[in-house]
Amino acid sequence: MRILVTGSADGLGHAAADALLSQGHDVVVHARNRDRAASLAPLVSRGAEIVVGDFADRDAVREVAAELNSGAPLDSVIHNAGVWRGPAVLPVNTVAPYLLTALLEGPQRHVYLSSGSHFAGQPSLAGADWSGGRPRSYADSKLFVTAFSAALARLRPEVLSNAVDPGWVPTRMGGPGAPDDLELGHQTQEWLAASDQPEALTSGGYWYHRQRQQPHAAVHDEAFQDELLSALARETGTSLQS
Repeated sequence: MRILVTGSADGLGHAAADALLSQGHDVVVHARNRDRAASLAPLVSRGAEIVVGDFADRDAVREVAAELNSGAPLDSVIHNAGVWRGPAVLPVNTVAPYLLTALLEGPQRHVYLSSGSHFAGQPSLAGADWSGGRPRSYADSKLFVTAFSAALARLRPEVLSNAVDPGWVPTRMGGPGAPDDLELGHQTQEWLAASDQPEALTSGGYWYHRQRQQPHAAVHDEAFQDELLSALARETGTSLQS
């Protein structure tokens, strides 16, 4: 399978890309800029392809999508890129996965990185500044992307779309004192992106360590999903059906 892992310069994304490459998959890794891309040299030397683009910049997302569409078709995408705080929270954590999904041709599996923090998110789009001028919380951004994953599963039944809570793991974002298991933190994404086991071939789930969980009630609220999709389509000028 040909699998894109966004935000794979370090942490969970790097671990997932490394594991998938070791399993024999064709892996496309991604870094925000050329400096970050240097850390991917060992994976590239083993056969991984690489794309570079800052997902806080919508034009960069479009350029990455165009580059990928010009190559061999992707089978799966692990939407791993994310930031914890600051003005890029909504652009990177919510807008970029939406835009990349709408623009990419071919992937039949999408795996979105959520978080247990999404339970603290506010299911309201009032005042949302999708460009990041007025930052929203990390929790809000993860609630939005989790709801988007469920909306995609509903609207595109031919596509497998799932969200994963990797746990609070000791990555650069999670910090050295994070209590969860780093290995378990990336295995569910790999499984959903590549496995042919029946459970992995389901859609619309919110997963934690390969166990399907019940997410925030707003995630499966179709009215909220539709409001979110409409807002993102207006903001980006790109509908999910494009």
